[in-house]
Amino acid sequence: MRIHGLILGLVLPVLLIAPAFSQGTMAPATTPAAKPAPAPMAAPAAKPGDLIDINTATKEQLIPLKGIGDVRAEAIIKGRPYKGKDELVEKKIITKALYDDIKDKIIAKQK
Repeated sequence: MRIHGLILGLVLPVLLIAPAFSQGTMAPATTPAAKPAPAPMAAPAAKPGDLIDINTATKEQLIPLKGIGDVRAEAIIKGRPYKGKDELVEKKIITKALYDDIKDKIIAKQK
């Protein structure tokens, strides 16, 4: 008997509320759905495949790299020449985490 009362107590409110949920929740069939505007794409700092040479790049070419501002760009220029791009971390110019973010965008060309 307790089980019947429990079931009735749980099911009855759901059955009474269900019609209220179904009313007014659907849009009219004649109203077209609004399409969201496409998001504008940001222009990349450099073309894919164009690597920035840390041995010859200007300050303005280095600054668009993620995490490189005026101070780090100046430090990169001051620390030249580099035998490899990993020397940015070895010379403590940038952190390993920052290097991991930009390593695919830079190169250290030798003359």
